[in-house]
Amino acid sequence: MISPEPHKPTSTSFSEPTDDGPHEASVSTPAIVNLAEGKSEKTSDSVLAENAAMAPQTENSNHRPTFKAETPEGSATVQNQNSAAPFKAGYVAILGQPNVGKSTLLNALLQFKLSIVSPKPQTTRKRILGILNRPGSQMIFFDTPGILEAHYRLQQALVRAAFQAMKDANVHILMVEPVAALQPADLGILNRLADTGKPIIIAVNKIDTIPKDHLLPVIDQFRDKRNVKEIIPISALQQDGVERLAEVVEQYLPVQEPFYDTDQITSHPERFLAAEIVREKIFLRYGEEIPYSTSVQIEEFVERPGHKDYIRAIIYVERESQKGIMIGKGGQALKQVGKLAREELEQLLGRPVYLELFVAVKEKWRERESELRSLGYL
Repeated sequence: MISPEPHKPTSTSFSEPTDDGPHEASVSTPAIVNLAEGKSEKTSDSVLAENAAMAPQTENSNHRPTFKAETPEGSATVQNQNSAAPFKAGYVAILGQPNVGKSTLLNALLQFKLSIVSPKPQTTRKRILGILNRPGSQMIFFDTPGILEAHYRLQQALVRAAFQAMKDANVHILMVEPVAALQPADLGILNRLADTGKPIIIAVNKIDTIPKDHLLPVIDQFRDKRNVKEIIPISALQQDGVERLAEVVEQYLPVQEPFYDTDQITSHPERFLAAEIVREKIFLRYGEEIPYSTSVQIEEFVERPGHKDYIRAIIYVERESQKGIMIGKGGQALKQVGKLAREELEQLLGRPVYLELFVAVKEKWRERESELRSLGYL
């Protein structure tokens, strides 16, 4: 358990009910460029067949969650019943600059909201592991922090986490914006990926934001790059081309047994996911400064059969002035964060939750190695 700050932090708690429903996404038809065969083809209109659901957990919340992926009958088996093809499994790193849509892509692939998302860059701070189980494969995706020029120790830690994912993965997905001029930052990432010798798949994201005739110049700039095997235009937000991307990734996985149970969707414990959800609501609720100065720690997570689960979270900020902004007049800002976070937690866990939020100060935590280590960034 994490020890709170010596002084008593300001707190508020929430217990309102919720019944938010799922969202639907539209699909259209992108092109795919196969560099190995030197041809283009059209994908068929489709949405991922795997819909994610959560089975209620009765064990202590420190254990791994029992999030289950619903798959067609007989599909989640090691041996593909409809084909003699061997089973494939491997790790896939989703990499790119901040705010290019990596977390949105992971959620679209899984058909389950695992990674938090916001319009602000570098929302993702830790490597998020999501498991996509298909009839003949298991793909273990890493959603990584955006790669940028680091200006303080926290950013340095985030970039290192992304580079570590490069080393651990069997296949790399480099996500890029649909711009005709190859950006120096993308080229730098691409060269580093090429040096690993592992297959690279370029995912040109946000194709719904440009005219179709602008797409070919974007694709052309990657055709002659080392180890780039495929170039796939997608819109992760609209789930356009996402199924085709999964099909292509599967081709480059090694033949081996699955690493995880074939109905498992992540390896992260519920405590981790709860902290991420609170942090997402902070990114959505506050301006530019506050979200980047905060870190969320779950101090207590108690499952109480027949009663609401109790979750106690501390939000750390760097300065006393930020603490006041975080709480807001009469505690209203913090109450709003708590309400939104609790509603999503209840939807995720499938059971009622009592969420209590506290705010405390850890001065300059983003620059101090000891604090970064205690908060799980190192």
